[in-house]
Amino acid sequence: MTTRAISSYRIPLFCAVTMLFWMSMYTSVPIMAPYVEFLGGSHQLAGWIVGMYGISQMLLRIPVGIMSDRFHKRRLFITFGLLFTAITGLGLWFTHDFTWILILRALAGAAAATWVDFTVLFTSYYKHEESTKAIGTISFFNSLGQVLGILSAGWAADKLGWESVFILGAILGLLGMIGSFFLIEKVEKDAPKITMRGIGNVATDRTLLFVSLLAILSQVLIFATVFGFTPVYAMQLGADKFSLSLLSLFANVPVALASLFGGRRWAMKYGEKRMVVAGFLLMGIFTLTVPFTHHLWLLMITQAFAGFGRGLSFTLLMGMSIKHMPADKRATAMGFFQAIYGLGMFVGPVLMGIIGDYFSLNEGFIVLGVLGAGSALLAYLFVQSSAKKQPLGTNKPTIAQ
Repeated sequence: MTTRAISSYRIPLFCAVTMLFWMSMYTSVPIMAPYVEFLGGSHQLAGWIVGMYGISQMLLRIPVGIMSDRFHKRRLFITFGLLFTAITGLGLWFTHDFTWILILRALAGAAAATWVDFTVLFTSYYKHEESTKAIGTISFFNSLGQVLGILSAGWAADKLGWESVFILGAILGLLGMIGSFFLIEKVEKDAPKITMRGIGNVATDRTLLFVSLLAILSQVLIFATVFGFTPVYAMQLGADKFSLSLLSLFANVPVALASLFGGRRWAMKYGEKRMVVAGFLLMGIFTLTVPFTHHLWLLMITQAFAGFGRGLSFTLLMGMSIKHMPADKRATAMGFFQAIYGLGMFVGPVLMGIIGDYFSLNEGFIVLGVLGAGSALLAYLFVQSSAKKQPLGTNKPTIAQ
């Protein structure tokens, strides 16, 4: 097959596989906390089950990134990730046992750990200096897949019951896995394999560590609220299953739009720093307002603004984590970034579950709102508007072919 023929379909196919991956994943993510409580679990147990998705990512993403840079088999990891999503959906359909649900959420986290390879392989199709643009594009299809998964799950849960959602996720995962067999593996000629010294350089990179810290705070907010206990709060306001899917829709459509325009246009026009700060402010303010919202439609509006902030800040942080890295260290750097922010996916829902059981969900939303404002201040003080560091090592930038 000619290079031109490969180029004509590799990006559209990759975007479709990415969309199926996140559709499969997000048929169950937004409903997991209310589903656990529907089965008789407490706020705290729901928090642990939602958080297990993050803890397994935190443990696995660094090894996945290192192995990916070592063996240059990114497509293989993507295929396994889609297989794991299918197994997770099938397993959740089969069992009501909380221990098995916890294990299956950990497997879903293992699937999500392969997002390292999605992002790195996709950015390899672009010029090195276009990393933020590439991340903005792939993040748009990430968010679009989440939105479509949430919508289809809401319809299935409302018409066919909770368990139908998990079968739907399994089918979508299998379709994505079939598509992954046709992805193009792009490896530079004579591409070096990462060494222990290279791993050490990545692990101690100050830019990577700081944007990863901000990403932890972002994920604490996200997984404690829209993917954790905002749906529980919505049910207290009288939301049914379809209303929960609409809530997630309102929270995620703005993420897709902000990811697309924030990474591709606004960051270049207004500066990465301003967009990251604005994103955290929106998340903080509109999380703080949740306890004072007593109508479902108002809650959806708050989540739309918070989601827009999430799309602005998180997309740019992801791009900044690898923008200054050479090609042979990018998967390792992305693995570190995604592993570190996995801590936020775990801490957020667990913390919110504990606060919810011992105090109330209202106090939890207030604490998280203050945390969002504090994160905006940290970003204002320390984020650089553009990466001024030179790439680690001596490798030349990747050139799109």
